[in-house]
Amino acid sequence: MLLVAAAVIPAVFLMVRVYRADRLEKEPIGLLLTLILLGIISTLLASITEWVGENLLELLLPADGLLYALLLNFVVVGLSEEGFKYLVLKRRTWRSPEFNCQFDGVVYAVFVSLGFALWENLGYVAAYGMETALARAVTAVPGHACFGVFMGVWYGIARRWELYGESHLSKRARRAAVVVPTLLHGFYDFIASMERDWFVLVFLVFVLLLFITAMRLVRRLSKDDHYL
Repeated sequence: MLLVAAAVIPAVFLMVRVYRADRLEKEPIGLLLTLILLGIISTLLASITEWVGENLLELLLPADGLLYALLLNFVVVGLSEEGFKYLVLKRRTWRSPEFNCQFDGVVYAVFVSLGFALWENLGYVAAYGMETALARAVTAVPGHACFGVFMGVWYGIARRWELYGESHLSKRARRAAVVVPTLLHGFYDFIASMERDWFVLVFLVFVLLLFITAMRLVRRLSKDDHYL
């Protein structure tokens, strides 16, 4: 039970923070629970494509090469995970009447991302124990939340343009809602996988900047939010 709590509490804490930042109109709890469940489902879907993609890469490229590392982290992992998060997010919320504020996009995307992180974290903690739980509580779980923030920023912009009749701008923003978090996720995983000592410093600086930027975005977008 202690390990389960260690895996779950960081995600729940961040969900509460984002929920409280929703200034204009709180989202229905039922909808948010559904998004968490869909985030868990996206974890299972991504695990399949990651298994297939990794096995294909091992057949085509040497595992110790730079190209292998780039494709593994940015495409097989980054695009799979962020892509499935986006698909379940859009499927559930794009036409929802509850999606009536731009900041709602951030709330929805973060809840999907933290549902993903919660389930993923349970697996890691069950396999590797408390030390892993503590490490992921300050890196991977907030990392997924940050990827969700960037996805949600563009997703909310896309919704605004769609309602204003600017479909071409909405499509561009929806593409950005996948591409931006995929690039951030890929870079996060890429530098985390490097074994050279100086990459540890690069990783820590990147994580710190990612967290600071995401928190500032949440505060600013919450303050400037308006009904669409």
